[in-house]
Amino acid sequence: MSKMKTIIAPNRRQILGALAATAAAAGSTGAWAATPSLTFEELYGKVGVLGLEFSAKVNALKGRAVTMRGFMAPPLKAEANFFVLTKIPMALCPFCSSDADWPDDIVVVYLGDKQTFVQPSTTIEVHGKLETGSWTDPETGFVSLLRIRDAQYSVV
Repeated sequence: MSKMKTIIAPNRRQILGALAATAAAAGSTGAWAATPSLTFEELYGKVGVLGLEFSAKVNALKGRAVTMRGFMAPPLKAEANFFVLTKIPMALCPFCSSDADWPDDIVVVYLGDKQTFVQPSTTIEVHGKLETGSWTDPETGFVSLLRIRDAQYSVV
């Protein structure tokens, strides 16, 4: 008589636990471990006749909580409620140079409260709600295509 292994389908708790463990192994921290992560390489799908087009992943995550890693561009002020998240460290404030110098893959991060910021060479992890589409900040006049709202960040 041959031995047969019984395969038991995992329950919801086991699936969620496995997803959280996978996210933790990928580098997400703390309470954000189960939140979908988004990388700068995943922001845009292609460049069309109308410019950059969001990737399928960005479109799927629109309106949802996401986690992203990157660098905080030097802010306009020592304390503010927003900053620009970049793929690579930037030595200059992006608002202080022409828009021709800005990388395409930046994300504006709006925090819940004003706070002081970290050095531009420090890797951070941001968590918040992803918004897409062109929007002009009424206070600064800054136009953004991608934003993370109600955000928090931590040093990695």
